[in-house]
Amino acid sequence: MFRSLHMKLVLIMVLLIISLMTVVGAFLMNAVVRYYLDDFNTRMSSMFSAQDLYEDLTIPYDGEANGMEGLQDVLRANMGELGVDGRTRYYFILDGTTGAYLAGSDDQLGQNLDKSPNVLRALATGEPATGSDITADFMDVAIPITRGEVTYIIQIYDNRQTVTELNGSIFMLIIQALIFGLISSVLLSFLLAKTMITPIERLTAGAKRVASGDFRKLEVGSKDEIGVLTATFNSMSRQLQATIREAENERNKLDTLFLHMTDGVVAFSQEGGVIQKNPAAEDMLGRPILPEDTYEGLFGDLAPLEQILRLEQPGYQEIEQTVGNRTLDLLLAPFDQESGQGGVMVVIHDVTTQRRNEEMRREFVANVSHELRTPLTNIRSYAETLVDSAGDIPPAMEKNFLGVILNESDRMTHIVQDLLTLSRFDSGRSELKLERFSFQVAVRDIYNAVLMDAQRHGHTLTLDLSPDIPDIVGDRDRVLQVMMNVVSNAIKYTPDGGQIAISAGRNPLRVWMEVSDNGIGIPASDRPRIFERFYRVDKARSRESGGTGLGLSIAKEIVDRHEGIIFLVDRPGPGTTIRIELPIEGPAHGK
Repeated sequence: MFRSLHMKLVLIMVLLIISLMTVVGAFLMNAVVRYYLDDFNTRMSSMFSAQDLYEDLTIPYDGEANGMEGLQDVLRANMGELGVDGRTRYYFILDGTTGAYLAGSDDQLGQNLDKSPNVLRALATGEPATGSDITADFMDVAIPITRGEVTYIIQIYDNRQTVTELNGSIFMLIIQALIFGLISSVLLSFLLAKTMITPIERLTAGAKRVASGDFRKLEVGSKDEIGVLTATFNSMSRQLQATIREAENERNKLDTLFLHMTDGVVAFSQEGGVIQKNPAAEDMLGRPILPEDTYEGLFGDLAPLEQILRLEQPGYQEIEQTVGNRTLDLLLAPFDQESGQGGVMVVIHDVTTQRRNEEMRREFVANVSHELRTPLTNIRSYAETLVDSAGDIPPAMEKNFLGVILNESDRMTHIVQDLLTLSRFDSGRSELKLERFSFQVAVRDIYNAVLMDAQRHGHTLTLDLSPDIPDIVGDRDRVLQVMMNVVSNAIKYTPDGGQIAISAGRNPLRVWMEVSDNGIGIPASDRPRIFERFYRVDKARSRESGGTGLGLSIAKEIVDRHEGIIFLVDRPGPGTTIRIELPIEGPAHGK
């Protein structure tokens, strides 16, 4: 309840009025008591110090038999001046030696009244005693008087009833004033609170709207401090909106970049909990990264978390890891070490292709060296034999040796030519000469070109052409090279007496050609690699048939440049089927 500023203002005003009236009342009532006490003492001192009264009290009358009665007569005669009224103020005549009561204006009160401090002081000193305690419930004076030869003490006693009644009236007046003041203060405090709190409530509501993303401007209702505060709040709101918009734009950019970047990123806190990750990281690691995952569970076996946190920026640790069939290059580095709120960032690069390319490059160099070394060795061996045995070798054997040298030279020439062709493809220097030609005629020309070679091997070669094959746009010579390579392979690698079928047709946007044979086929383990350079299923038989291992690689490069596809068709039984598909309108990039 009292957490409200409204109620706090009301409570403060109420407490202020109560405190003020309490202090004023206490001072006022104390002042009244002090005034009456001082007035009483002053009046009594002046009365008893007056010469006439003093003489009347101390000089006996002529023929006076009892001094006490004389004193009583004098006191009765001066009751008005002394203020003795028999209700609030009394006089008593006490024995000057013992302080015993002798006579007074009220015998019952005088006989029951205890000796006051002033009476005791007057008995002890023989001097007038006029001091009174402000906290006592009475006030008195004790005046020693010697009448004749007898000493008396005259005590003027006041029970303060008048002071009490006046203080009671003052107290009631203070209570009434306090009630009126409280009512007024409550009303005024409500008005003040309304004046002050309404703008603050508007500011509070505006702050809540800003916190929820609503940056509407607040109305400035005055030019005082509240108005200045409202205007400042509006300015702050505009600045905050601009800052948040800018930060949101930057965050969206970073989120988009983080979400779609090809490298995987995983951020961990100092305790090893996952702070952030992107889909690429989950894809590379081959598993989802859950909120409960930790650094130790994901990368703890590669490098301890504490070891990475101890690295000095911009230091990092690079580790290579194999996940499934992927090779990952991991960069582990600490971040935001100075603030104490940092952690470890793991950036994951998929280097599978690079490592595979490096392996293929090493294998390619080894294969080229091997392919060239074999014919060179044969040429050198036969040439050395001819030189060492010149004139001793029969003409038929010499001609045979020279034939081997010539064949090995041709083989080296084919290898070099194929390598140059692939090199031109790789460098982009080999441009396609696009023209529209008849795909059906091209297939028939290949059939006619290899028919005799197939018959020499005892193969049965068949041709099946669909009647609706359209003309296509492409490099006719290159397309014929692909067809010849595929058909020649079928003839070479099918045992004599085999069945080879050439067929062609069209799809809605492509033409196709298939070459099927019932030869030895290709094992499943070798099928993914048949289009790699220098890759052979049966290396010994390939060399015997004069193959370089580059034919299908060149064929795939040509088909890819035509934006077509060449692939090995899955089929039951022995043999191989290779299918070529080319777009009817040619490659889009060539238009």
